[in-house]
Amino acid sequence: MNGKDTENRGDLPARGLPIASAALHPVRVSFEFFPPKTEKMAESLWEAVKRLEPLAPEFVSVTYGAGGSTRERTHETVVRIARETAMRPAAHLTCVAATTDEIDAVARAYWDAGIRHVVALRGDPPDGQGTYVPHPGGYAYASDLVAGLKRIADFEVSVAAYPEGHPQSPSRAADIDNLKRKIDAGATRAISQYFFDVDLFRRFRDDIAAAGIFIPVVPGILPVTNFAQVVKFSAACGATVPAWMHRAFDGLDDDPETRRMVAATTAYEMVQALTEDGIRDFHFYTLNRADLTFAICHLLGVRPRA
Repeated sequence: MNGKDTENRGDLPARGLPIASAALHPVRVSFEFFPPKTEKMAESLWEAVKRLEPLAPEFVSVTYGAGGSTRERTHETVVRIARETAMRPAAHLTCVAATTDEIDAVARAYWDAGIRHVVALRGDPPDGQGTYVPHPGGYAYASDLVAGLKRIADFEVSVAAYPEGHPQSPSRAADIDNLKRKIDAGATRAISQYFFDVDLFRRFRDDIAAAGIFIPVVPGILPVTNFAQVVKFSAACGATVPAWMHRAFDGLDDDPETRRMVAATTAYEMVQALTEDGIRDFHFYTLNRADLTFAICHLLGVRPRA
């Protein structure tokens, strides 16, 4: 954890509407998957894809490993989703460890395969390299990648947003300026890093509106399957884990059934609180597991269509 712990009213999840009233605030959802490393993981991924497909998401995205390490597997997964399901896939693409020509070739291959939506990211450094260093012959930052994609074809381009600031950004203002550069380059949607404090996201929306940013910023929702792992990862990426979450998950390390119920309730209440602010689109980081995301969507009134 990064020490951002408070005990005031903002430390508590805002109460949403009763579950029975979920349909009063209809929402649209999208899902994120990651490409599998093994045949067994591929089976699990496809089970999750088929389980969530009936919910008719707006789109589904497939991640791209650090240093382009999953380039082929990402492409195979995206193309298979496009070919074998009714869902609209979006391919993640990063700037790391590749020249502009190499990245442009990947983008053209997606376009030729019928993929029209790309999530453009700077990307994480390759394993063992702690600091991001632009490739000397590549796109330096996400804004450059967005501009390059738009030169290649009329892609729909989504980018990342950081309600608590990117961990490597020198300031919140610099982070918001960077988001604005990505939008000026052609991005039409931002997807936020996950967060657990609704008020943090609200303040972020106010700040970007004051900076003249008005494209949709879709909240990223992470259903918690392993609380200890989430705490560890959040410390690395700069996401706050509020005290109320520690209390909610306390003592559940060896009780997965109760943990899943708490996780579903927590995510549901966060989304419901944000729908009361007028937000209707939510992006779920599924971790290639469908059941928890499916349950949360059910509570929100997002259900298989007849």
